[in-house]
Amino acid sequence: MKESRDGIGHDRISKSSSVSSIPLILDIDDFKGDFSFDALFGNLVNELLPSFQEEEADSADGHGNVSGNDTLPNGHKRASSDAIKFTQGLAAPLFPEVDALSSLFKDSCRELIDLRKQASIDDRLFNLKKELSVQDSKHRKTLAELEKGVDGLFDSFARLDSRISSVGQTAAKIGDHLQSADAQRVTASQTIDLIKYLMEFNSSPGDLMELSPLFSDDSRVAEAASIAEKLRSFAEEDIGRQGIQDMGNANASRGLEVAVANLQDYCNELENRLLSRFDAASQRRELSTMSECAKILSQFNRGTSAMQHYVATRPMFIDVEVMNADVRLVLGDQGSQASPSNVARGLASLYKEITDTVRKEAATITAVFPSPNYVMSILVQRVLEQRVTAILDKLLVKPSLVNLPPMEEGGLLLYLRMLAVAYEKTQELARDLRTVGCGDLDIEGVTECLFTSHKEEYPEHEQASLRQLYQAKMEELRSESQQLSESSGTIGRSKGASVASSPQQISVTVVTEFVRWNEEALSRCTLFSSQPAALAANVRAVFTCLLDQVSQYITEGLERARDSLTEAAALRERFVLGTSVSRRVAAAAASAAEAAAAAGESSFRSFMVAVQRCGSSVAIVQQYFANSISRLLLPVDGAHAASCEEMATAMSSAEAAAYKGLQQCIETVMAEVERLLSAEQKPSDYKSPDDGIAPDHRPTNACTSGGLRLKRDITEYGEFVRSFNAPSVDEKFELLGIMANVFIVAPESLSTLFEGTPSIRKDAQRFIQLREDYKSAKLASRLSSLWASST
Repeated sequence: MKESRDGIGHDRISKSSSVSSIPLILDIDDFKGDFSFDALFGNLVNELLPSFQEEEADSADGHGNVSGNDTLPNGHKRASSDAIKFTQGLAAPLFPEVDALSSLFKDSCRELIDLRKQASIDDRLFNLKKELSVQDSKHRKTLAELEKGVDGLFDSFARLDSRISSVGQTAAKIGDHLQSADAQRVTASQTIDLIKYLMEFNSSPGDLMELSPLFSDDSRVAEAASIAEKLRSFAEEDIGRQGIQDMGNANASRGLEVAVANLQDYCNELENRLLSRFDAASQRRELSTMSECAKILSQFNRGTSAMQHYVATRPMFIDVEVMNADVRLVLGDQGSQASPSNVARGLASLYKEITDTVRKEAATITAVFPSPNYVMSILVQRVLEQRVTAILDKLLVKPSLVNLPPMEEGGLLLYLRMLAVAYEKTQELARDLRTVGCGDLDIEGVTECLFTSHKEEYPEHEQASLRQLYQAKMEELRSESQQLSESSGTIGRSKGASVASSPQQISVTVVTEFVRWNEEALSRCTLFSSQPAALAANVRAVFTCLLDQVSQYITEGLERARDSLTEAAALRERFVLGTSVSRRVAAAAASAAEAAAAAGESSFRSFMVAVQRCGSSVAIVQQYFANSISRLLLPVDGAHAASCEEMATAMSSAEAAAYKGLQQCIETVMAEVERLLSAEQKPSDYKSPDDGIAPDHRPTNACTSGGLRLKRDITEYGEFVRSFNAPSVDEKFELLGIMANVFIVAPESLSTLFEGTPSIRKDAQRFIQLREDYKSAKLASRLSSLWASST
């Protein structure tokens, strides 16, 4: 037993007798080497019987026949026979370890049985390993022999493959030679036949009666066509080569000219015969016969004549009634009187019918022709160049820029609208035909070519149309103004009531109409201009027309309003009188001056309204530029900035007219103030009451234009004028307010009013003379001495 199991205590063994609860007692190694049962047994019971060990030791010391070394050669203790007998002879009471020994022996027996089984298995495993080793040795030997055999086999295969490859190459060469020989044989045979046929065609000019039956057999038409085309090509090439060789040789022999002529005649006759058969089959809708003829005809010039013949014989190209129906559908019964909306509907219907027809023809073409895409390109091109062009020529008659069509007939605008409608609808037709199929045709390019002549002069026509619209609108406004004047009558200047007639006012609605024209023109620019640079140039030209129109319109409107102010000023000058006149003359002049003042007030109001509408009009143009024009100019460098500069330049003339008019308005206001102060103001109006009565804040007679006092009037006018953001005008009203203070301040404070503004002293002196205390306060001498000292 192993040493680890020799130290198992008595207590642990006595607690359980099961094999699974204690370590193994025996080991297979205990039975190896020189085995001794006595030693095995002694080792089992030594731990449980210590007295046995002592007696055994004593007996060994007392008897010389006991060996001093009780250890077996395998390392186990040897038990003496006396110990065994002693153990067997003990009674239960004398041997309390009997239970432990019994359990030990039982466990030992079970382990011995297990060890016996294990030994049997180990023997079998040993035998199997030995047998495996023998078989492995044999297998390795067999594998070595097989490897040698396989190497030899691979060598044989390599030699065989090399041989097969050599034989295959030889066979391929032989096959190539045979194929080449067969091809040469076939070519030679065909060449012999071709030469024979060529000699038949080269026999006599115009003689086609002696030809082989091949060329007259209807069942072999395809073969005859192929041979005839080959012969013609060969003969033409031969004539070309012969001509180069015989150049300069007067004695050159006759070549194949007769053959070429006869072949050409035969090919023409055969082609015509096939085309007749094709037409007959087309009328009967025999697609198989048509396809057969088209395939044969493809031998002649790749079938171009057949394709063109088929397209040319379509009813929509040869039926006059179809063309007349197109015109009636688009233009109606009245022809040129058709409106753009009606033309748009007519073109949509016509182009839909054309698309449906082409779609039906596409199905037939696909079933008949070997190259349907090429036929479709011919068909679609013919549709655009014949049928579409015919209706466009009726619809679009380019007007002259010298003699414009009258507005009563629509003017240039009608032509431009028709052009836009036709262009847009034709573009839609092109897209639909592209979907149906048009082969390799550049349908967009062909469509553009239809409108090339119109698009080349489009910018000039668009600008001329805008100018024509503007002139017509101005004539309309002048006519309306004249009719209004005639219906309301005029007031004579002699009565002094007002200016002869009211000026035509600026209308924001008219400016909005200008912008609407420009928006429509802008849409056409976008439609006709595909490149950003061309689009920017056209848009800028169109917008410049709008700037010119608005600038001219509002400038003329402001000038007309200024004319009213000028006429009112002239009326006022007629009734300016000196101070030394009679009371009767002064009264008559005052009455006339009042009428002139009414005319001035009316002119003032009209000009202010004109300025306000002018500002609104400019705002509309600026908003239109920001929303619609700007984005189209930005892609081109410098275009946006140039248009902004043009817009500022165009509005400068209106600004100048407005500035001059506002100056006249100030003069009108000041003249009216002077008239009121001199004619209607009473000395007591500006006196403070001395009787203790509360001040009267009602407006005086001189200030019934809306102020409580003169100062209030001037303040109200100043606040209104400040809304125009004109600094120079604001300065004038500030000076006028200072001037009004001469009626308010005390006499000793008058000098302080003009310390910062000495330029108005002369005018102020006229108003100071109107003060009630002018004489009593001796203001004349006081002011003259004061101003003399200041100068």
